[in-house]
Amino acid sequence: MRTDCGCGCGGDATSTSAFVRPRFFAGQLLTEDDLSLLVEYTTAKRRLHNRSLYGPGVIRGLGVSCDPCGGGTVAVHPGHALDCAGNDIVVPCTERVDVPALVRERRISGLGVDCGDNCDNDDDDGGRRYGLYVRYQESSVEPVAPYATEEPCPSPGCVPSRIQEGFRFVIGCDDFEDHRHNPGTRLLASLGDLARADRARIRDRRLGMYVDPLLVASLGTGRTFRFDAADARRYATAFAWLRANAGGEGPPPPPTAREMTEHVRALAAAIARFDTYDPAGREQLVKDYPDLATAREARGVLGTACERLKGADLEAAWPDPLRRTIAHAVVTETAARVVPEGGDPDAPLEVRMLAQGTPLGHALRVEFRADIGLIREWLLGRLDQAADLADCALRTEVAAIDVPPLLPPPPPDSTEKATVAEVQQIAEAAAALSTAVSRFLTDAACATLNPPCGDSADTDVLLAHLELDGCDVVRVCSATREQVLPGGSAYGEWLPKLYRLRELAERVCCEPLPAYQKPTLPSEGPVARPYAEGLLGDWPRTGDLEEMLSLLLTPAPGETPPKALHEQVYTTPSEVTDSMQELARLRTQVSDLTAALEGLRTQMSSAQTQVTHLAEQLPERLGPRLADLEGTPDEGADQTPDEAAGQTGAQADEPAKPPAKRARAPRTRKSGETP
Repeated sequence: MRTDCGCGCGGDATSTSAFVRPRFFAGQLLTEDDLSLLVEYTTAKRRLHNRSLYGPGVIRGLGVSCDPCGGGTVAVHPGHALDCAGNDIVVPCTERVDVPALVRERRISGLGVDCGDNCDNDDDDGGRRYGLYVRYQESSVEPVAPYATEEPCPSPGCVPSRIQEGFRFVIGCDDFEDHRHNPGTRLLASLGDLARADRARIRDRRLGMYVDPLLVASLGTGRTFRFDAADARRYATAFAWLRANAGGEGPPPPPTAREMTEHVRALAAAIARFDTYDPAGREQLVKDYPDLATAREARGVLGTACERLKGADLEAAWPDPLRRTIAHAVVTETAARVVPEGGDPDAPLEVRMLAQGTPLGHALRVEFRADIGLIREWLLGRLDQAADLADCALRTEVAAIDVPPLLPPPPPDSTEKATVAEVQQIAEAAAALSTAVSRFLTDAACATLNPPCGDSADTDVLLAHLELDGCDVVRVCSATREQVLPGGSAYGEWLPKLYRLRELAERVCCEPLPAYQKPTLPSEGPVARPYAEGLLGDWPRTGDLEEMLSLLLTPAPGETPPKALHEQVYTTPSEVTDSMQELARLRTQVSDLTAALEGLRTQMSSAQTQVTHLAEQLPERLGPRLADLEGTPDEGADQTPDEAAGQTGAQADEPAKPPAKRARAPRTRKSGETP
């Protein structure tokens, strides 16, 4: 067992945390060390209980009031307080405190010289402000002469036989150390900079709305998406509104642009579902829902609305850039995939994303890649700095997530199609990160329910705030000092919300780790998928975990606000950003070249197979012919010129044949043959 950690939770604030008590037995020789150890043990245990169960602050009494005689004197009434080391401070009688004398004493201790009384006002508003504190102190009293012992170095003269516990008053700065534990402060220490945390969480929320639609669209590119009565009602409502408001001159104003975009998304989703059916299915849908007979007119109305929205001021209509990109995808994808007659059969993935009300444009895919990298970087940074992490495997799992590489910003109104592999990679990374973020927030929220072990070297207890005008005390305020409450001052901030936090913790903390459940498609028949309501509206944070985070970060009436953590934010230079974008372009080019190389390899393999097949067939057809040519004797040497000429004339009547190729072999000359 370690006894040298000195965390301050055991013993005294500056000693070790181990407790040792004496053990007595018959025949033991007792010394002053044994008896002193017993006193130190009981005193240290009492101080530990005071610190842990109650905390520093005033228990009762110790009121501060103006002296009846006025001037620079105040009266401190009897009472009881505890300092942060667990010492009991008891003021038995009313004490008159000379404040200017304490101010002069403070100046002497700080400067090392007595400058006399300085009652001039230091502030323009006519007053100096100080804090009046009470400090625990001990003094050795009742000296006695010890008996002679065999000690080689005995204590000369008299030795104090008692330790008297007392106090003294001091003057300090008006700001004091707040020992109260606000659970929101501990949560902010885990989350880091709240603006960066919100930036990562809102992007995680947007990705979470797209995860299921991305996976379903990638798995069901050839499947039919069910069109039901809810889609028919959505079709009729959006079509009626657009038919009445889509026309007009010039771009619509921001409020109209927002409403028009929502109706375009709803109508495009209904028509996209209609387009996933085959001709027979469409005919049946028209019979079941007669409003669909106006689908051609609805496409024209959508085209008109998209043209007007392309000229709208999107920044004014959608101040939030995350929703602005979705609104832009609604317009570009509707114009490319739904407005043409028959839809866009060459983009089945994008059509099925529109059918779910979650358009997926080129610019949105690029942003999703960047968002995944930002969330992962933020999460790893917080996990590296987490001091009390309880989800031990989380960091390893986050580091192992396959993050898609970044891509350069696309051209405006780009309608480049996505691949199934790309969409699945984005969806799987987003699903894994969304689960990891939820686990991290749960871990951070649940850790706040355990108050930390405080260890403070400041043992002064604030009694009151004083305001001086010259050398006279003109105002005393004791309302904001620390007060010991049942369960300790550290728990005082919890009282308005403690029971609700405990109730939420029972449902959130120590539960099985959340796991993402991939959506499954039926083996046959249309795929039933809900429409993404509120995609462009507010994204409320609901659920037990969000309520728990809100309770921790929102101060109750009278509660001290959580202390934000100030972190140094490093800005990436523009040169590095340009290099990263260039690297992303090179990665894209390398991926394209790799795909082209794989295609060439496939073609070469196919050509090699054909050549091998031809080589196996050639000997079967030419083998007998070559054998005949090689086995025929050379008759030209024994023929006369007339015979050779007659044979030549006979061959002239036949069609010419290409000479057969054969290898020349050396032969032996006959006798009498000239070379």
